[in-house]
Amino acid sequence: MPPYAKPIDHLIEALSKLPGIGKKTASRLAFHILRSSQSEAQELARAILDVKVKIRLCSKCFNLTDEEPCWICADDRRNREVLCVVEGPNDLIAIENTGSYRGRYHVLHGALSPLEGIGPDELKIRELMERLQQEKVKEVILAINPTVEGSATTLYLTELIKPLGIRVTRIAYGVPMGGEIEYSDGMTLAKALEGRREV
Repeated sequence: MPPYAKPIDHLIEALSKLPGIGKKTASRLAFHILRSSQSEAQELARAILDVKVKIRLCSKCFNLTDEEPCWICADDRRNREVLCVVEGPNDLIAIENTGSYRGRYHVLHGALSPLEGIGPDELKIRELMERLQQEKVKEVILAINPTVEGSATTLYLTELIKPLGIRVTRIAYGVPMGGEIEYSDGMTLAKALEGRREV
């Protein structure tokens, strides 16, 4: 017998399925929702349903959007000659939040991982190649995570894109701002040394 009334237990169970939410946090969230007003609870429920109903992939860059094309692809002030390739929408948001990039994006929706059955056909690679042949892109920035899968994806994309005569670059990796060298792992330090530039 659950310690709570069935609707509360059901809400806790549903919330605990979210990533990073354990039973304790789910319980806290459930009681917060219970204490909130009817209109606040309805607003939360409506926001969840809106995301499921209204959000789709942009037909050009495959970012999440509620309009076609997405606001980034629709912005004529952005540099059309530079395309930043990212694994997922969260990576796009992280780069966009820096305010330092004014080009366009292409979202792959993952990285190559043969062990998990993720090959080129499961990602938006074919669409990327079609885009590169149709648009006047001069540089592709590969902003892909520095994981084993990310490195394999970067290598695969580089081999596909370079024959098109397009410049291929990748974001630099290394010691983060405010970080200390003595606490950095060997791979991070190796990448930092490899990606060094003149000052």
